[in-house]
Amino acid sequence: MNFFGGGQEQQPQGPDPVFAAKVEMKMYTDLFNKIAASCFAKCASRRHKEPDLALGEMSCTDRCVAKYLEAQQRVGVVLQQANEAQLEQQQQLANMQQRFG
Repeated sequence: MNFFGGGQEQQPQGPDPVFAAKVEMKMYTDLFNKIAASCFAKCASRRHKEPDLALGEMSCTDRCVAKYLEAQQRVGVVLQQANEAQLEQQQQLANMQQRFG
């Protein structure tokens, strides 16, 4: 019972923002870990003579991260388009069912 509303408790509408934030944070963490592992394996020298990256290693890492993020962005665009097309198909199906059913 809700003391301030006087009636039944209202159910939240739409997705839970806290859950969405947690999922988004997990996705960004996974992305960062994949980028770090992939680009480090590709660009870092196996013989660590100095505590800092060499100039070649830094430029390789910059290119690697840029390519990885560009690929992720392109995949995101394609997935967004696929989701929009699927939603449109579902709406068309629902409209047809209302007309004929």
